[in-house]
Amino acid sequence: MQNTVLPITMMDSKLDSLTFDLPPNLEAGEPPEARGLRRDEVRLMVSRRRDNAIAHLVFRDVPEVLRAGDVVVINTSGTRKASLPAVRSDGLELRLHLSTQLPAEMWAVEVRQPDSGATRPFSHAQAGAVFALPGGGAAQLHAPYRPELRPDPNADVRLWVATVNLPCDLDAYLDIYGLPIRYGYVQNDWPIDYYQTVYATEAGSAEMPSAGRAFTPEVITKLVAKGVQIAPLILHTGVASLEADEPPYEEYYRVPGETARAINNAKKNGGRIIAVGTTVVRALETVADKIGRVSAGEGWTTLVISPDRPMRIVDGLLTGMHEPTATHLSMLQALAGLDHLKLTYQAALNERYLWHEFGDLHLILP
Repeated sequence: MQNTVLPITMMDSKLDSLTFDLPPNLEAGEPPEARGLRRDEVRLMVSRRRDNAIAHLVFRDVPEVLRAGDVVVINTSGTRKASLPAVRSDGLELRLHLSTQLPAEMWAVEVRQPDSGATRPFSHAQAGAVFALPGGGAAQLHAPYRPELRPDPNADVRLWVATVNLPCDLDAYLDIYGLPIRYGYVQNDWPIDYYQTVYATEAGSAEMPSAGRAFTPEVITKLVAKGVQIAPLILHTGVASLEADEPPYEEYYRVPGETARAINNAKKNGGRIIAVGTTVVRALETVADKIGRVSAGEGWTTLVISPDRPMRIVDGLLTGMHEPTATHLSMLQALAGLDHLKLTYQAALNERYLWHEFGDLHLILP
């Protein structure tokens, strides 16, 4: 059956976005390693904005399309085993996803209901609900998290502000009792190593910054040998907004001074800034000024990149394939334009690229 990009629809009063049919067989249900591939053997679509050229490669070829003087900016946040079994006070067995660790010892959490080995949103959570967690832990819901960001005020609450009390260190506890967050398109539980990038340095993300998953030490070595600089930052991601298409919530970031200097020097000398993932874009654009310079910074970002707020720093973006009407597409539209996205997503469907965190990748270049 031929897959086609359907007409553009309005997501809200300001933003046009793609809408298309995503066949279930294009949803990557297992890591590439389970399909007999190395990490760096996933497919890579390379597209150029200036002339709409499209090439189909494998990821290990990415050094061939970058050049000396480019800076590849990576997110070194590591993935936590953020899904915990939880039992409500009435005995109902659920799962609690720890999304974002907030100030004042609070959390943004999501309550999920087991469903055929995976989970689905639980629509009956209420403020004040108490959940028993394994090993003597406990959690209590207090209020909806950032209700002003919900696209439909009458929809079920997805994220809650909660207190989470654990009997030991967070990451030690999650290592014992947690599982990586997974959705229904992933059929089996996979070890946490499958959800880590090879360059992760600091645990903090509820879900993997998956655009960087295909990097291997061999690919990084080839990039450095070619004169491409690798620059790190941190942005700890919360849970994905797959079901409800919410805008991104606030997330913690840290951009080191060395990374800011590398980017500013490259921009001055004609180098391109290539962001690995939408998380990197969000962090960099948060610390960018209006004339296109980056400063070191640390804090919480609520920035949403869209055509109404174009990019100031990023020239290219390595990213996965995003779901129909996903809010990440507004960021891609800000970088590449709607017409370019239509061409590339049509090509991805025609060439049967795979979606989601274990799927294929798209490199958008100037």
